Amino acid sequence: MAACGRGLRRAMGASPHPALRRAHSDARGRLKPEYDAVVIGAGHNGLVAAAYLQRLGVNTAVFERRHVIGGAAVTEEIIPGFKFSRASYLLSLLRPQIYTELELKKHGLRLHLRNPHSFTPMLEEGTAGKVPRSLLLGTDMAENQKQIAQFSRKDAQAFPKYEAFMNRLALAIDPLLDAAPVDMEAFQRGSLLQRLKSLSTLKPLLQAGRILGAQLPQYYQVLTAPAVKVLNQWFESEPLKATLATDSVIGAMTSPYIPGSGYVLLHHVMGGLEGMRGAWGYVQGGMGALSDAIASSATAHGASIFTEKTVAKVQVSSGGRVQGVVLQDGSEVRSKVVLSSASPQITFLKLTPQEWLPEEFVERISQLDTQSPVTKINVAVNRLPDFLAAPNAPRGQPLPHHQCSIHLNCEDTLLLHQAFEDAMDGLPSHRPMIELCIPSSLDPTLAPPGCHVISLFTQYTPYTLAAGKAWDEQERNAHADRVCDCIEAYAPGFKGSVVGRDILTPPDLERVFGLPGGNIFHCAMALDQLYFARPVPLHSSYRCPLRGLYLCGSGAHPGGGVMGAAGRNAAHVVFRDLRSM
Repeated sequence: MAACGRGLRRAMGASPHPALRRAHSDARGRLKPEYDAVVIGAGHNGLVAAAYLQRLGVNTAVFERRHVIGGAAVTEEIIPGFKFSRASYLLSLLRPQIYTELELKKHGLRLHLRNPHSFTPMLEEGTAGKVPRSLLLGTDMAENQKQIAQFSRKDAQAFPKYEAFMNRLALAIDPLLDAAPVDMEAFQRGSLLQRLKSLSTLKPLLQAGRILGAQLPQYYQVLTAPAVKVLNQWFESEPLKATLATDSVIGAMTSPYIPGSGYVLLHHVMGGLEGMRGAWGYVQGGMGALSDAIASSATAHGASIFTEKTVAKVQVSSGGRVQGVVLQDGSEVRSKVVLSSASPQITFLKLTPQEWLPEEFVERISQLDTQSPVTKINVAVNRLPDFLAAPNAPRGQPLPHHQCSIHLNCEDTLLLHQAFEDAMDGLPSHRPMIELCIPSSLDPTLAPPGCHVISLFTQYTPYTLAAGKAWDEQERNAHADRVCDCIEAYAPGFKGSVVGRDILTPPDLERVFGLPGGNIFHCAMALDQLYFARPVPLHSSYRCPLRGLYLCGSGAHPGGGVMGAAGRNAAHVVFRDLRSM
């Protein structure tokens, strides 16, 4: 603790994080009156889109309203000396093509792969002097089976088959992630030539079908069924089912008992790092370092990135075509095309002149499901949590379980459902689903010596509180206190280790990061808002009803998570359109 205190005092005079320095440096670049393309928002998807366009020879500028680039993938020093991945906090879904094509390693991206990757301690009394049980899962299948056998030998035998099944489904989805969906508008309303061209987008669907083969019925069930129904067909032990079910609800206002949660489960097993499928990791320097590497790749080829430059509106010519943007300070920037990595609601309801959009389209966008039950709490601590189920080492150094996603209040899937029901009633649950990550266990650059940063991702916090209450400072702290009380039950002494905390409820996530409803995916990853229905039917090819305006953020296909696919896919669609202009 003394070492942590000395490090904290030294850090209070430390220089800003490199991502912050670069963002301010880029902001001092000379603003030109005209570019080929303008990107609204320097979230990771916007930066990816800019990097690809610039590499293709399209002169591109990015305008970010905040003082730092990255959107939700950002590193911020909220508490002096402690650098937090303030919103997004883990990496896995980033498309491997982006990693290699943008040469992110060359531009400074460093990863810390986690193994093991999941730790679920039980809240139970130890017997015969033994510590409470826990479930630790990683890449060693034999060890996984040994861990699962504590709860069910049958489940231990079934687990490798389940993993192979889910990996096969994820492999089938891969081709769909890296291309625009079938262009239904062109197919329905276009000329014969446009219809024939749109058929080429069927290729990824055909690839997926070939991979799935005879498993198509099972795949359909995973897409449409409640996650619990899927898991019940494989397993009997609740700790295992609840641990796996966390991936079916994370970031979504749903329960593992609700149809459609099975797809969210699949969405979170589609990733991988360093060639290892399903691997998750921490970014050296926090998630902002990923955004920094993408920005470096973009600017190395000539892209311009400006921070503290808010786009006030999309500018439209008298002929009904995009001709640039107007900034909040009144500056007009002309461009042939505009890409928005902002949410569909912000893009079309706030930034685009309504008279240029079809009334039905505007109505559909206004009705998008943006419900989200997420609160992110960033906590600075002066020592590692000491879990009853896995006591700390004598000198307090990180143990394997400290690098995991630590799942609390996850002994039973019914606990998740009960917390969901509380949120639907406008009540922050007293036993919320908690995902606790300690990135400083692998990356000591994030905190002073002896100290740690903790990301608490708490599920089932309502956007609107019951009884007319507001998310004021008192309510925020009351919720954070409840979460800390839960952690205290698993790791006594945790509350005494807290140096400071940053609490972001759903309204805070909306205000700070521009996430409608606090939704980390921009809009729900429900079946009616996926693939050629994302964000709305007939407008899923990144093109919008207004000519020259494109969507390239998480509200476009294939959806949320730090994936970059929407930015990459949109850039290729824009480039093809520019060539035909």
